Amino acid sequence: MAAELSGKRIAILVADGFEEVELTAPKKALDDAGAVTRIVSPNKQTVKSWVMNNWGHDMKVDVNLADADPEEYDALLLPGGVMNPDKLRIIEDAVEFVQSFVDFGKPIAAICHGPWTLIETGVVEGRQVTSWPSLRTDLENAGAEWVDEECVVDNGLVTSRKPSDIPEFNKRMIEEFAEGIHSEFAETRNSYKIH
Repeated sequence: MAAELSGKRIAILVADGFEEVELTAPKKALDDAGAVTRIVSPNKQTVKSWVMNNWGHDMKVDVNLADADPEEYDALLLPGGVMNPDKLRIIEDAVEFVQSFVDFGKPIAAICHGPWTLIETGVVEGRQVTSWPSLRTDLENAGAEWVDEECVVDNGLVTSRKPSDIPEFNKRMIEEFAEGIHSEFAETRNSYKIH
């Protein structure tokens, strides 16, 4: 498994208030599988995590969102935390960054509140997903089929509900990231995408 993602570059998009373990544990799993991971953020130098009910650690930002080129990455990880995706989904550059992965059929993994940002791209429409339970109505209103399961994979889109799902989330994320581009999904999305 150490080389399963060798040569793959993974973007991890976060703003202040991401749930720390939802970045650190998947990042470690990706690094252990041979991927090169980069923390991308609207912040320039550091981004602050959230741990349960308090602020957590500052983490180094590898690439400022304004300088991030989605074409340089093979897949995208969207950690949760309530504040993080709620900020990202109203930042136009962040939505456009995520949209590029959608348009090219690159795999995306989102956990907990992470799917909130995905709603802005339209990628959840017609797809089966899971999330933190409070996002259910938002996702269903966006056209998703929401299910209460540990981890759901739908054609390159990996979603999980909460930190206790991370072991299964990591396993399925690595499998999908190793598969690479899901071109049939990109073609379908681009055929009905509305700007």
